[in-house]
Amino acid sequence: MAQLDTTRPIIVEPDVPTSPYPIKMKGEVIQGFANLHEAATEALCKDVETGIYFGWVQVGNDNTVYPMVMSLGWNPYYKNEKRSAEVHIMHTFSEDFYGVELRVIVLGYIRPERDYSTLDALIKDINIDIQVAHNSLARPAYIAYRKDPFFLHDGEIN
Repeated sequence: MAQLDTTRPIIVEPDVPTSPYPIKMKGEVIQGFANLHEAATEALCKDVETGIYFGWVQVGNDNTVYPMVMSLGWNPYYKNEKRSAEVHIMHTFSEDFYGVELRVIVLGYIRPERDYSTLDALIKDINIDIQVAHNSLARPAYIAYRKDPFFLHDGEIN
């Protein structure tokens, strides 16, 4: 296993999610730079600053809930002209699922968004973000959100 950058914490947020978390959102997966529709992104941007977040996600009617990291912001490396919410599901799928609804529970903040001089530097930070998310989600209070009623499709956004 690769060593984590020692200048970054390997676990973020307290042992129990605190305000403004959890943040629940849902939206259709779209093609392009963003995974979630603009309306879902704009609603989230009212509550939190741009950056990298972690939590849980459900894809469509699949009952499985997966860990995720999410980039919320301008993604300066790709020179986005609009803020976007890009959800990276920490699971390998056999096909794309554009047009399917994602249900996301954001439980914490990993770091601010950054501009990168190289794609390799961006990929290195993404890999660290994934490990930080895994470590942070492994605590009991965070694991409990995998069974949140929001993921049962009858749970609505609070």
